[in-house]
Amino acid sequence: MADLRTATSYRLAPWAEIVPGRGPTTVDELLALPDDGWRYEVVEGVLVRMAGSGEEATTIGQTISFALNSHVRPRRLGVVTGADGVYRFPGAETGLLPDVGYYSAARRAYITGRSKPVPFALDLAVEVASPSQTAEAMAAKAQLYLRGGVRLVWIVWPERRAIDVWRQGNIDQPDTTLGEGDELVGEDVVPGFTYAVAAVFADPLA
Repeated sequence: MADLRTATSYRLAPWAEIVPGRGPTTVDELLALPDDGWRYEVVEGVLVRMAGSGEEATTIGQTISFALNSHVRPRRLGVVTGADGVYRFPGAETGLLPDVGYYSAARRAYITGRSKPVPFALDLAVEVASPSQTAEAMAAKAQLYLRGGVRLVWIVWPERRAIDVWRQGNIDQPDTTLGEGDELVGEDVVPGFTYAVAAVFADPLA
C-alpha cells in the first residue's frame, strides 16, 4: 500500500507526498490545519504535504518578497503574499501555497473575504526548491501553476544559485534559466520590477 501511495503521490504532486489516512479535502480546510511543521496543499481534492524549509530557503523567499513588496506597494500595483498564502485554482479542488505570491491590484475586487483563500490563481508564483525536490518535480508544479492561469513562475535553486523562469505559452520547459550575472524582471506581470539574481542568493550578514 505504501508503494502505491508513493506512486500516486508522484503522479499527482511529485513535489510533495500524500497525507496518509486522509479523505477528500477542500481548499477551505487548509486554513484550519494544525501548525505541525508541515506545509500543506490540496491537489484535486487530495491533501499533500511538504517538510518545512531551512534557513537558506526561507531567507531567499523573504528576500524576494521584500524586493517585490518594496517595488509594488508604493506604486499600488498589487499584493505580495508570503508562504502561508492560499490560492484557490479553477476547476478541480486545488489550493496551492507559493513561497511568494503576487496578484495585480485590478483583481482585488474579486476578493470578498480577506480571511479566506484567495479565490483565483495568482499572477506570479515563486517557489524555492528544497534539496529533496528534483527538477522534474518542480517542473510539474510550474506546469500546474501555468495551466491554472499563472502568468509567470520563478523556480529558485539555492544549490545551483540559479532561477528557472516559466511563462505562459511554453509549459513544457523553462523559457530561460538565470544565473548570478542576470536580473529577475517582472515583465508585464510586475511592471518596472528588476532585481539582481546575485542579491537573491547573497548572505544577509555578509
